[in-house]
Amino acid sequence: MDEQRIWAPWRIGYVAGSDATQEPQLAPQQWQPSSEETCFLCRAAATYADQVAADRKNLVVTRGTGILTMLNRYPYTNGHLLVAPLRHVGQLHSLTSEEHLAAMDALSTFTKILSTQLSAEGFNVGLNLGRVAGAGVPGHLHWHLVPRWSGDNNFMSTVAGTRVIPQSLEAVWEVLSGASEANDES
Repeated sequence: MDEQRIWAPWRIGYVAGSDATQEPQLAPQQWQPSSEETCFLCRAAATYADQVAADRKNLVVTRGTGILTMLNRYPYTNGHLLVAPLRHVGQLHSLTSEEHLAAMDALSTFTKILSTQLSAEGFNVGLNLGRVAGAGVPGHLHWHLVPRWSGDNNFMSTVAGTRVIPQSLEAVWEVLSGASEANDES
């Protein structure tokens, strides 16, 4: 068998445990109340002079009342989304009723959008609360919405511990941000 290489340079920051390979961050004009400036979700939730450029850079697909939906920079599969409150809050009981509803609405909306735009056939929806439960950002809760397809578990994950993701984050951002806007208008 010929040796093949799969290039995924966007993952080096995650693997190395640093964001040293990331481009310089844009400076927020205004942070959300209770934000932590080291939290990537808080950075995504902030307000910027050029909000569209910042949302693209931060991979924010859409904002709702009290929540945002963004692409996972280190996805398990193509179209892997994070739905999070704008506020830096780590416990479900700390969310307002409006934030709970907005998060569930976003998850519902994006299962439809991902089914239509990426032909997703199923979904994993998950929430890790606390570091011992696997939360990478225990202070800012967020749901993972992971689209799935028949046969998406291939030999690469089993044999090489590698996942092949067929579309760039930028291309998925284009598809989902446009579909989100169209969905809002309908």
